[in-house]
Amino acid sequence: MLSGMVAIVTGGSKGIGLAVARAFLERGMQVTISARSAADLEKAAKELAGGDAVLTMESDVRKTADAQRLVDETVRRFGGVDILVNNAGVGKFSNVADMEPDDWRQIIETNLSGVFYCTRAAIPEMKRRGGGFIINISSLAGKNSFSGGAAYCASKAGLNAFSEALMQEVRHDNIRVSYVMPGSVYTDFGDLGSSGEDWKLTADDVAKVVTDLISHDARSLPSRVELRPSRPRRTGPPP
Repeated sequence: MLSGMVAIVTGGSKGIGLAVARAFLERGMQVTISARSAADLEKAAKELAGGDAVLTMESDVRKTADAQRLVDETVRRFGGVDILVNNAGVGKFSNVADMEPDDWRQIIETNLSGVFYCTRAAIPEMKRRGGGFIINISSLAGKNSFSGGAAYCASKAGLNAFSEALMQEVRHDNIRVSYVMPGSVYTDFGDLGSSGEDWKLTADDVAKVVTDLISHDARSLPSRVELRPSRPRRTGPPP
């Protein structure tokens, strides 16, 4: 079913995005990965070893022209777009009183506005192909706010609402929209760092959810997935 499909994965050079791209390639898909760093993209392309099935695009999803170019170049290379995985994200964490306005803008523009720009560019191509999938990588932080995470939590809460509205807008165009809300994932994301503790989810865990969503029977739509570590670290004494 998935072989021959064309996907775009934003933020595809590291972490969850890279894992999703790898999973897609293993299933015979053609994949465009985007990131802001050319060096990171070059490293990712070598790691993926996908040959002509991989297109790398240096792109900043905060720029509408870059989002449109990402879709246009994918269509030019592979003939269309079937899947968009909006994964590019920024995490900077500080109290509101201490946060620089530029940091706020970067988080909101990347995590929320960038999704809009890429989605808006991709929908016409999906309609032309007779349908498609839009999968937004959100976070449990979008419903479970925490001190020091106001900007990040707001961006993900907005992404959740955006996804719910979008799902209703395009479902009759045979475009299925889902959003995935992982909990703690072991990556190098954000300023909080990673402890490396084995209780955390891996990027491959999230990638499996994404591929499962695309493989789901067309008569049903899992529109939201909450993904948690099965045995998280205890924050207090055992009961």
